[in-house]
Amino acid sequence: MVVPIAAPRGSFGEAAYHEFYRDDFEPRAHYRPLWEHIRRAGQSLLSEKRREAHYALQTDGVTFTVYGNEDEGIERVWPLDLLPRIIPAAEWAPIEAGLKQRVRALNAFLRDLYGSQRVIRDGVVPAELVYRGKDFKREIHGIEPPLGIYVHIAGIDLVRDEQGRYLVLEDNARTPSGVSYMIENRIVVRRTLPEFFSRYRVRRVEHYPALLLQALRELSPRGKQDAVVVLLTPGIYNSAYFEHTFLAREMGIELAEGRDLVTQDDVVYLKTTHGLRRVDVVYRRIDDDYLDPLCFKPDSALGVAGIVNAWRAGNVAIVNAPGTGIADDKAVYPYVPDLIRYYLGETPILANVPTYRMTMPDERAYVLDHLDQVVVKAVSESGGYGMLMGPSSTPAIRAEFAQRIQSNPRGYIAQPVVPLSRALCHIDGELEARHVDLRPFVIHGAEIHVVPGGLTRVALTKGSLVVNSSQGGGSKDTWVLGADVEDVDDAQRAAGERSGSA
Repeated sequence: MVVPIAAPRGSFGEAAYHEFYRDDFEPRAHYRPLWEHIRRAGQSLLSEKRREAHYALQTDGVTFTVYGNEDEGIERVWPLDLLPRIIPAAEWAPIEAGLKQRVRALNAFLRDLYGSQRVIRDGVVPAELVYRGKDFKREIHGIEPPLGIYVHIAGIDLVRDEQGRYLVLEDNARTPSGVSYMIENRIVVRRTLPEFFSRYRVRRVEHYPALLLQALRELSPRGKQDAVVVLLTPGIYNSAYFEHTFLAREMGIELAEGRDLVTQDDVVYLKTTHGLRRVDVVYRRIDDDYLDPLCFKPDSALGVAGIVNAWRAGNVAIVNAPGTGIADDKAVYPYVPDLIRYYLGETPILANVPTYRMTMPDERAYVLDHLDQVVVKAVSESGGYGMLMGPSSTPAIRAEFAQRIQSNPRGYIAQPVVPLSRALCHIDGELEARHVDLRPFVIHGAEIHVVPGGLTRVALTKGSLVVNSSQGGGSKDTWVLGADVEDVDDAQRAAGERSGSA
């Protein structure tokens, strides 16, 4: 059944939910202490603090890489807006429960898909959709990963609709990135604006590397006590290399390239100056196709020959497991609520953004007739690439995408334009609203942990809905409160009264 597209109400800014203000333009309760402090301090102080934060990020080498503009170079200082995004405790609880539910279902789907494939026999997900997915890896069928977990680390993108409901926009289950920037945002904001923290009880995110290391060690085939863990990176030219070095340093593990590892008799070893050292867990930041030239791309110089056979033999854990890409395939995404019901017998806590499947003739026809009102996404692209923003597109671009969809329906999905929620930002000395999304991070070891917060991404260009840093987006620190702000204010007042009476 085709879901009709609601007509836009005015501009995206008018329709979008505002994180900071209520409908009467009064700050929401959890932003009031922050707003009062800004009013007292003045915006000139914010401008000074903004320069201080930029200098701190530059000095600490917090950068990201953009390709395709050689005239300006490829390294950029990480863009951070100082005003935090604040999420009350009561608002966070269903988000956390929904993320855990979703990751459990995705893992159940992958175990089934690379095992008995009951989900296909029962018609929950079309067989053709799976088998034609470029990230479905037949080579690993029948391999049982440690603890039965495929997706150990997930970054699940959330947006808010006009009513403020959190919706899942995208699942990132292969090599999700951004967690280092989440932590650096917190470090810089805490250092630059310590007075903000005195008014709130903000839950920590800095413990993410410790949680991740614990989960990685739990996967070791030789036991977690003496587990040797390495982070496998493609090298310095990868856009996420800063994150690779950051996480390896914070976890106290070796950062290795493919040439630093070798397999012998289905065991993985790290080359060291003292000889070979056995490796138990490989946290890989390399795509499947380049992971093992004996199994996938034979000309890959980035991976480790024989690592998949070592994994098959149970002598090493690979994180995330090969083959997880089919779980975050955008063409599979519309079926995730069905997977939750099928595997868990539960109602989905977090809903998807309504999605049109181009493999369904009636839905495809509807989208082709309304290309000026939808967002079209290529299922194999990420980072904001391969996307049509219908309302801002030209007839020529829409005609090109129509041809692409008709020639390869499996390669595209479409969604109504969701006017991402807006948050207050400090830009060029002024307070202005910009559209945001949220990428929380989930770690699945013996237990599932959701880091309280995530990477809030900001569309810094006025009116834009594109939040990706590669497309000019920025970020905010995300504060999840350990108690609702009214409770914090009451506690502070009570403490002041006790101090006065003493």
